[in-house]
Amino acid sequence: MLTETSSLSGQDSASNHATTLQCRLDDAIALAGSKLIGLQNPQGFWVFELEADCTISAEYILMMHFMDEINLELQAKIAVYLRSQQSQDGSYALYTGGDGDLSCTLKSYYALKMAGDTLDSVHLSKARQWILARGGAVKANVFTRITLAMFEQMPWRAVPFMPVEIMLLPKWFPFHLQKVSYWSRTVMVPLLILCTYKVKARNPHKIGVPELFLIPPEQEINYFSHVNTRLGKLILLLDQAGRFLEPFIPGSIRRKATAKARDWFMQRLNGDDGLGAIFTAMVNAYEAMDYLGIPADNPQRQICRDAIDRLLIIKVDSAYCQPCVSPVWDTGLVALTLQEISEYKSDLLMQQALANALRWLADKQLFDEPGDWRIKRPKLAGGGWAFQFGNSYYPDLDDTAVVAQVLLQSGNPAFAKNIQRAGNWIAGMQSKKGGYGAFDVDNTYDYLNQIPFADHGALLDPPTADVTGRCLMFLANSLSGHPEYQPVVARCLTYLREQQETNGAWYGRWGTNYIYGTWSVLTGLVSAGINNDDPSIRKAIVWLKAKQLGDGGWGESNDSYHHAPHVGKPDKSTPFHTALALLTLLIVGEKECASVEKGVSYLLKNQQADGFWPDEYFNAPGFPKFFYLKYHGYHKFFPLWALGRYRNQRYAAQYSNNVR
Repeated sequence: MLTETSSLSGQDSASNHATTLQCRLDDAIALAGSKLIGLQNPQGFWVFELEADCTISAEYILMMHFMDEINLELQAKIAVYLRSQQSQDGSYALYTGGDGDLSCTLKSYYALKMAGDTLDSVHLSKARQWILARGGAVKANVFTRITLAMFEQMPWRAVPFMPVEIMLLPKWFPFHLQKVSYWSRTVMVPLLILCTYKVKARNPHKIGVPELFLIPPEQEINYFSHVNTRLGKLILLLDQAGRFLEPFIPGSIRRKATAKARDWFMQRLNGDDGLGAIFTAMVNAYEAMDYLGIPADNPQRQICRDAIDRLLIIKVDSAYCQPCVSPVWDTGLVALTLQEISEYKSDLLMQQALANALRWLADKQLFDEPGDWRIKRPKLAGGGWAFQFGNSYYPDLDDTAVVAQVLLQSGNPAFAKNIQRAGNWIAGMQSKKGGYGAFDVDNTYDYLNQIPFADHGALLDPPTADVTGRCLMFLANSLSGHPEYQPVVARCLTYLREQQETNGAWYGRWGTNYIYGTWSVLTGLVSAGINNDDPSIRKAIVWLKAKQLGDGGWGESNDSYHHAPHVGKPDKSTPFHTALALLTLLIVGEKECASVEKGVSYLLKNQQADGFWPDEYFNAPGFPKFFYLKYHGYHKFFPLWALGRYRNQRYAAQYSNNVR
């Protein structure tokens, strides 16, 4: 009798626990969902802040002094932000908790000095000591050296020889614009003009940084001592030969090349969204327009400057500059999140928010607009989406796959044309080995990363596992109506199996890092019908479970891009990584495992009063090892997405409002 009573008591306890958990899930999801909907723009989109390291904000101040267009109030606010980001040792890191970066520290130092901070201030003294201890400004990267050369702080021989005549090179030449990534093209073309003509900054207050050199820059002879490969040394010899021959270039050839560069970037100015819709390209274009004599009242020049200023985040006491904006990406992911949580319960407000988002996304699709991708695929019809509000020359595969999946899941026949055009475009943009780059096909000229100009290591846009995983997700989910995608799907699968790491994970090119990559790929594999017992999937799941921390969460630092021992070895759980891990485990049928329960508990415990989750870490690379981003929306919607999926699977028998 005692045993029977105990058994019944245990059943009641388990039932109460399940009821309590369900109530907590309902409350957490309802709160976060309502807050998220409240952030929607009346036009239907979401756009969250996109924060980079201090380089971009420092460059904004440098631009103001370059052009002698100094807004003192704005400069003071950016200076407040820059001071707040300095590490204890005086350096500036590329991401929260990272090691100091010389070039970022140098530009931040220079910007603060321009803003009026004195040499004897504690923060500049610490930064200066840190820079000098690492060899001084001579060790800065190429883009920083170009800035210093334009401000007459460093000789032009410290900068790789990049003449504007590059614009005239034939396609078969080892270096050609179409052989580098879209971001490299848009940054490089106006920069070729600035470098060829050795354009000088106005620098009205004549502020310099001679104190950051151990040897006077004119006496320095080791500007390229870091180049140590055979190919790199050969290119340096060609660099020297080019400098020697430059005086013999006919004036007519230089004028022709300059005109071609000018026409190239002017054609792609992209209105209010700016050249390439990225800060550095916009600034280079703005400064090149000034040098070329385009007057300040010229409408295109004014729009170019306005596009730069649209990237500013100005708060009461501080300000910073974003590298770009991410409304299509943000809106697509939020829509996927709302579709997930609405499976259980969808109210009128949520339905309206989703409808507005889908309509806005559909209107942003690119069809017959010109685009650089057409050079490789001239007969392929358009159908992609850009990352930003507008970037018609540069739609990307990642956004296209996410948005197309959202429209597909909506089940709305009104989007049939959008979905078909997207699918055909994605299928047609596959690279030879089955993978997908972000913007281009087969952008795999690896030798170009050894030229001195490419010391940032991000000149190319090769296929990656994470983008391929998302393209596979959409194509596989579209197979029932498009059997012609089957060979494309098969090539994706082959590519992804080859890309799996020995530990079972996949590298994350566009999100930090192996947890992100593994989530992206497994989402694609499962969509393609790969069984949960497949060895590749099981190996990935074993790896993922092993990375769970004691508090039930997961985390991953950007250190994993730099140091092999840090791969999958977090210091602290984050809601973002915990959400990704849960989404991954749930998609392969692990809803009842202890790891999932602990992860869900972690998210429920760490939800804040505002409905969202705390997350101070940078969560994505722009360029691994060199440039990182913090998507301010990731900790708002990814945890909500994960909780929604868990509730859908855990309590599937208790509801029937399935929208898919």
